[in-house]
Amino acid sequence: MRRNLAGAALGVAACLIVIPTCFAQSALLQLPRDSQRAEVSQRIGITDITIRYHRPLVKGRKIMSVIAADGKIWRAGANENTIIEFTDAVTIEGQPLAKGTYGLHMIPGDPDWTVIFSKNSTSWGSFTYDKAEDALRVSVKPHPDEMHEALTYDFDDPTLAGASLVLRWDKIAVPIKVSVNTPEIVEQSLRNQLRGRVQYEWLSWDEAANYLEDNKLNPEDALKYADRSIQLEERFESLMTKARVLDTLSRQAEATAVRAKALEMGSALQVHIYGRQLQRQGKQDDAFAVFRGNIKKYPDNWLAHSEVARLACAKGDFDTAVREMKIAVAGADPQNKPGFEALVKRLEAREDINK
Repeated sequence: MRRNLAGAALGVAACLIVIPTCFAQSALLQLPRDSQRAEVSQRIGITDITIRYHRPLVKGRKIMSVIAADGKIWRAGANENTIIEFTDAVTIEGQPLAKGTYGLHMIPGDPDWTVIFSKNSTSWGSFTYDKAEDALRVSVKPHPDEMHEALTYDFDDPTLAGASLVLRWDKIAVPIKVSVNTPEIVEQSLRNQLRGRVQYEWLSWDEAANYLEDNKLNPEDALKYADRSIQLEERFESLMTKARVLDTLSRQAEATAVRAKALEMGSALQVHIYGRQLQRQGKQDDAFAVFRGNIKKYPDNWLAHSEVARLACAKGDFDTAVREMKIAVAGADPQNKPGFEALVKRLEAREDINK
């Protein structure tokens, strides 16, 4: 009896010893996996997209026969669910998807693949996948690609408006177009951001107003933000921002008054930069008026001499223009000197530097 029990115990022990070597990985312990865990993120505007997945290897297999048998649903990776998270609402292949975390699955097909975003993101693989939990299904077209031994997700061609999320494995790539309405998201976000500590800084409100103005969003809010910036600290920058917004609102008389106040407060460099901006916009007469004001206020500043050169150039007086630009070069800081030396050469060649 004792011998039988001892034999049985040895048999059990032998089984226990064998069991760990019978499985590729443990459900209980942190051990290395053949399909290693990976994570990749991409920020689009202020929206973060993160995908967490495991990377199976080809290992000489015919991958399509592995993942596309009978059109069965596939976990788009290995081991646990492949998970994708969006911090804001997006559109996938033109279809809306709310912000959140989703399980990512795919059904390979010919010619199109089906990509599934499931509300269930906590399962193992696709074995318990339930179509009733779908948040979105879209069709995409795969294409041939260079060899990738390990399954990889990339974000290709990122812009402020979106990116292409691409699954690559073996010699196939599956692109998924993700789009983000960044201006709308930022506009909404600004309202919350400006309730935090940044509400006490003039620059925060000025940046918010300029963002709305640059993106042609809600000029009324932009004006409120510009006014708040000025209340905190009246500066050349904040006044110029308000003038821009007033122009958009077709309140030209107010815009002109605010801009004049800003130019009176501005440094020689700030006013010069504004004048050059007007030139780039093709508003030569307005730019020359700004230069004249700067010359009157800062007659000895090297930038004022460069502006005298520009005015002389506009009249075809290249001798005066060369002389004044050389004075500007002599006073310029090392960073700007090469650029103004190049202007001297252009003037000596009797070239119009205002174009």
